[in-house]
Amino acid sequence: MNTLRIRRFVVMGLLPSLLIYALFVFVPVVWSAYYGFFDWKGIGEAKFIGLGNYAEILRDPVFWRALKNNVIFVLASVFGQVPIALVLAIMLNKSNMLQRFLRSAIFMPMVLSAVVIGMIWQYIYHPQIGILNFLLDALGLESWKLQWLSDPNIAIFSLTPPLIWSFVGLYLIIFMSALQNIPGDIHDAAQIDGATGARKLFSVTLPMIWGTIQVALILCISGSLKSFDLVYIMTKGGPAHATELLATYMYNSTFSSYRYGFGSAISTSIVLISLLFIGTSQWLTSRRKNG
Repeated sequence: MNTLRIRRFVVMGLLPSLLIYALFVFVPVVWSAYYGFFDWKGIGEAKFIGLGNYAEILRDPVFWRALKNNVIFVLASVFGQVPIALVLAIMLNKSNMLQRFLRSAIFMPMVLSAVVIGMIWQYIYHPQIGILNFLLDALGLESWKLQWLSDPNIAIFSLTPPLIWSFVGLYLIIFMSALQNIPGDIHDAAQIDGATGARKLFSVTLPMIWGTIQVALILCISGSLKSFDLVYIMTKGGPAHATELLATYMYNSTFSSYRYGFGSAISTSIVLISLLFIGTSQWLTSRRKNG
């Protein structure tokens, strides 16, 4: 009876949050998917066109450019944010004054808004007054100076450092929490068995936090696929769509030409692509864990 009462209390406590989540997240997603089948300008009558919006998306070269750029962002996040945060978490897992300061410093970008981060990196990349080109000048590497955000060939790659820098702190906290939740008995048993250093890391520590790594990958992929604010602030998707992402493509297609049905189809496509990427990552990491 007590167990049933506790379950009922938990359900009643979670119900308001679930209702709010459904109202402001789930319902808009379903509504957006519905309008993806219509030619609708936000007001007036919506004309049903079936898969016409999706067919136009697949024919649009800007969509494929945005998808390619998003794949670059996903790869930069998965192979940048997660490994860097994991290494830092292992290095800063103790609690002395220096390590506490470093943890705070690494987490600091999470406190800043995307506008501030974008402006900071715009000044870093500025071709005349930017610190990056200034350092290259000071090191005698003038030939390496570039138009970091204006050159279509490198602009998307110039956006990956601020992307990685701004979210490493989040995954650092996640991994540190997972490391600190490993029971001390397991570390003691590993030490008795002679597992130290790299062997302990790969045979004991990483397997114990593998579930947390999988969750971090989900957050990383979904966050990268919906990246918008940082790119919009720094480049607005330019030059010549060189830094266009799926989210900026959706925004520009929806609010610049008032094609809300077309924008809804793009947002639904983003959800489907996210599910595909996340499912693939979970399949690969599950195979790694079982292997």
